[in-house]
Amino acid sequence: MTDTFTLYKLMILYMLKKIDFPLTNGQISEFILDKGYTTYFKLQQVISEMVESGLLREEQLHSRTFYHLTDEGAQTIKFFHNKISPEIQTDIDTFLCEKRYSLKDQVSVKADYFRNENFDFSVKCQAIEDGSPLIDLTLTVPSENEAKTIATNWTQRSQDVYAAIMEKLL
Repeated sequence: MTDTFTLYKLMILYMLKKIDFPLTNGQISEFILDKGYTTYFKLQQVISEMVESGLLREEQLHSRTFYHLTDEGAQTIKFFHNKISPEIQTDIDTFLCEKRYSLKDQVSVKADYFRNENFDFSVKCQAIEDGSPLIDLTLTVPSENEAKTIATNWTQRSQDVYAAIMEKLL
C-alpha cells in the first residue's frame, strides 16, 4: 500500500507542477477518482499526509480548500517524476489540457467572509488573473447569512459584476 500511496502523492505533485495555479480538493478528486486510481477516503488520507509533510500548502476558504505546491513538493516531483508511468503522465497531461481553462476559472474567483471588529461580517471577493487581482472587493453586511449568500453569488456571477463595475467606471 505504501507504494501506491507514494504513486498517488507523485501524481498530485505532478498535476500541480504542470500548472501555475492551485487546485481544489474537488479538482484533484475529479481526475483521480474518475480515472479509478483510488477511493475517495484513500485520496483524502494521501492529501492530508502531503500537507502534514510539507509537500502541499493548504488554503481554506469556507467552502473550498485550495492546494498549492510547496518548494519541497516541487523538489520531490523534480527528482521522482520518472516513478510515474508514461501512461499516467499522459492521462494527467490530457486532463489538464482539456480542462485547463475551467480549472483555472474555478480557482481564480475567490470569496471569503469573516466577522469584523464591528461584529458585522466582511465579505472579501476577488478575481485573480496571472497571480494579480483584477478586482479585490470587500463588502460589509450585518448577518452571516448575507455574507454566505454574497460569497456564493460572487463565485457564480463575478464576471457580470466585474463587467458592470468597469462599464460604470470607464
